[in-house]
Amino acid sequence: SASEAEGSIQVFAIYGDTKATGQEMNGKNWAKLCKDCKVIDGKSITGTDVDIVFSKVKGKTARVINYEEFKKALEELAPKRFKDKSKEEAYDAICQLVAGKEPINVGVTVRMTLNFHCMSHFSASLGSFQADLKSKRKG
Repeated sequence: SASEAEGSIQVFAIYGDTKATGQEMNGKNWAKLCKDCKVIDGKSITGTDVDIVFSKVKGKTARVINYEEFKKALEELAPKRFKDKSKEEAYDAICQLVAGKEPINVGVTVRMTLNFHCMSHFSASLGSFQADLKSKRKG
C-alpha cells in the first residue's frame, strides 16, 4: 500500500531529527542512507554523486525529497552502481542494498527496521520481491 511505501524510508528520514515526520528526507539523511547501505562504494558512486542526484530529483525550492523522489533518486543511481546489469536489474539490486537497513549509530536504544518495498514501474512485482527477501532472511 502507499502508506507502507512511504513508511519504508521513515527510519532514515527521522534520523537525528526529532521533529521529522518520516514522510520526507533531507539531503544529509539521504547521504547517510546511501553511505550506510553501501550505495556509495567510492568507485562507481561517490558522495558527490548522491548529492547531485538529490538536487536533481527534489523540487527547485525544496530542501527535502518525498518517497516518489526517493525512488527516482535510486533509479538514477542504480545503473551507475551496477553497470553490468540492465536498468531493471540494477534497480532491483539497489533496492536490495537498502532493504532492511537502519542508520548505523552506536548507542541507539530504539531499533527500527527499514522495510524497503521496491515499488516501481519496473518488472519486479512487490509480492515476489517480498518473498525473495523473506527467503534470503531465512537462509
